[in-house]
Amino acid sequence: MSQNIFLCSETVRPSTRWLDAFPEGVCHERRTLVTAARPGDVIWVESGRGDWLEDLGTLVRSLPGCHLVVVSMTPDGAEAVAVLDRGARAYCHALAVPSVFRDVELVVRHGGLWVGPELMTRVVGAAGRALAPHAEVPQALLSGREAEVVHEVVNGLSNKEIAAKLGITERTVKAHMGAIFEKLGVRDRLQLVLRLSEHGNVPLPVH
Repeated sequence: MSQNIFLCSETVRPSTRWLDAFPEGVCHERRTLVTAARPGDVIWVESGRGDWLEDLGTLVRSLPGCHLVVVSMTPDGAEAVAVLDRGARAYCHALAVPSVFRDVELVVRHGGLWVGPELMTRVVGAAGRALAPHAEVPQALLSGREAEVVHEVVNGLSNKEIAAKLGITERTVKAHMGAIFEKLGVRDRLQLVLRLSEHGNVPLPVH
């Protein structure tokens, strides 16, 4: 059975909220982690430990099949991008409530990425601006309204902001997002932006 493992040290320990979320979770120091972890385990790493970013990349390479999650006491958009760039699957607040920790676990175990709603919007906006010259909305696959929603996602707008701009309800935006994800074969906003940037070279699902 897969585990939740928190990377501990003399000064770093999981929060009581993390322990509440995962009563069966375990702690390992760096020296024992590689031998203790198995494919499918979720490895939780706290940011800010010296050269932790470089170490994160090493952990990703040395723990194939594991899902690495970074927790931070001061979540930051730039740090989130750096974390994902090094192969982690999620980034969240170190003092999140237990239900959020369990949601993060569920998302990464199913192959998704998690950086939280606010940071995700900021990260997607940054990615959208960087990839804008290459992004192409597949009009043949989407309805006119869905294409409008995609355009605003690439611009970094949240569901609430998209609803206000397009004059529709936030619930309707969520419904459009679900249809868009299904049609384009993606799991989240970041994958959506990346897929659009590749649209000219990567075939999209035909529905």
